Amino acid sequence: MSQRNTIARSMSEVGLAAWFGGSLMGAVGVNGAAAEVDAPGQRARVANAGWNRWTPVNAAAIGAHLVGSVILTGANKGRIAGQKNVASTAIAKTAVTAGALAATAYARVLGQKMIAAGDVPVDGGTDPSAETPPEVAGAQRKLNALQWAIPALTGTLLVMDALMGEQQRPSQAASGIVARLLPDSLAA
Repeated sequence: MSQRNTIARSMSEVGLAAWFGGSLMGAVGVNGAAAEVDAPGQRARVANAGWNRWTPVNAAAIGAHLVGSVILTGANKGRIAGQKNVASTAIAKTAVTAGALAATAYARVLGQKMIAAGDVPVDGGTDPSAETPPEVAGAQRKLNALQWAIPALTGTLLVMDALMGEQQRPSQAASGIVARLLPDSLAA
């Protein structure tokens, strides 16, 4: 019997799409645009203002993704246990999700350091200048790496979701269940 999980799947996918798209746009748009501000002491303020506006939306997107994913995991627990390769994909997706959450949280902590530093001279949102105080420059260098790590991780999650969707095709599900039931020597 087929069960539809349209709301949970939509929460998961739309939340993940916003998390991915917002982080990528932030890296390219917000952080890049800050470098266009004429006054070096205002550049970090511009980037921080953009990220502060995005943070509540991003938190809601991440929350929707997580809630949707948990509901889908519960709805698919039989398939996860019974179909070959589905559990390993689910475990890998959980690990990548944890990495994306950790990177996002750490980026927020570093962003708060930037905000607390006030109007310091920088070249861009994640690019220190020669006049940038060392603690701020260190935070910016870490943010420079994280601004690309977060969309890379969330993009990986999008690809993993596509894989999991393919695993649900009837032909894949049937062969996966048969492969799980047969000894490895007979399944090959």
